[in-house]
Amino acid sequence: MPIAGKGMLLTSMNIDAKDEAEFNRWYDREHLEERVAIDGFLEARRYVAHAGNPKYLSLYSTETFEVLDSPAYRTALSNQTAWSKANIARFQNMIRAVARITVSQGTGRGAALGIIRLRSSAGGEDKLRAALAEQLDPAELDGIISMHLIESDPALSKPITDDPSTPNPGAGDWFVLIDATDVGAVPSAAARFLDNAALKPLVISSGVYRLMWDIAKSDLG
Repeated sequence: MPIAGKGMLLTSMNIDAKDEAEFNRWYDREHLEERVAIDGFLEARRYVAHAGNPKYLSLYSTETFEVLDSPAYRTALSNQTAWSKANIARFQNMIRAVARITVSQGTGRGAALGIIRLRSSAGGEDKLRAALAEQLDPAELDGIISMHLIESDPALSKPITDDPSTPNPGAGDWFVLIDATDVGAVPSAAARFLDNAALKPLVISSGVYRLMWDIAKSDLG
């Protein structure tokens, strides 16, 4: 599959302008490398919004979905560095999806990312997955490298900045990911979902992001 592995952690957040330089420094100098070093993590990609909210988005791929509930990952979550704790406390409007990669078509990864968040009705998951899979073929779309579906696990997908007891109706949401060569290629692919009469009522939000940088396990010393 174009996305390495079977599991994905998606995180997205806003940050106050006064804290942004420190936030970016932490992400670029510590956080991504630290996460990719965890057993079972394969790679991470970091994005900034071209047209979307929250402003920042990161994707972390894992060998299996189970890695995202493993002792190694739980240990990392419960032993954050002081720098991490300071920056995490500043997150605003955080989204955190612990997800299975259920559809992935195409070859490679792009410099731009389209993202569409959907909320399935209870009991309609199989029908929705089949409908989405029909649209997730990039072959006829210029500038689209690959397309994917990730399905959040509602028990694991709570923002780490929230009170664990707080209800989160979006914890089980799904995300369509569109890997493109440029942000200009995304709208025609996104229209397959945003302009689809059957899918449009399920859309919660959409956005277009530019790749900032990525790191793979093989990059670590």
